[in-house]
Amino acid sequence: MAITLTENAAKQIRKQLAKRGKGLALRVGVKKVGCSGFAYTFDYADDIGADDKMFESCNANVVVDAGSLPFLDGSRIDFVKEGLNDSFRFENPNVDNMCGCGESFSLKEPAKV
Repeated sequence: MAITLTENAAKQIRKQLAKRGKGLALRVGVKKVGCSGFAYTFDYADDIGADDKMFESCNANVVVDAGSLPFLDGSRIDFVKEGLNDSFRFENPNVDNMCGCGESFSLKEPAKV
């Protein structure tokens, strides 16, 4: 299981943690919401819990809780600027569909064994 960052995302994480003055990583996860089922969550990680997994990429860290990891496994996180807006974006191989507004997503059905 892995999550990777682009250089732009890693640079933004390092910048935000330095501006904040503390923190180990960007914490990402998923929660049930929206018209498609799930949305990404973002926060700072000041510590690592027993159920957390930390990934290092491009000299920056990302923390994911065990419950969110199956939904995010294999994802690549980028940081993009579009006009006056900037945000983290996921390239998530587990996503089946996104809602029209782009705020929520549904997942592919797990493979049957």
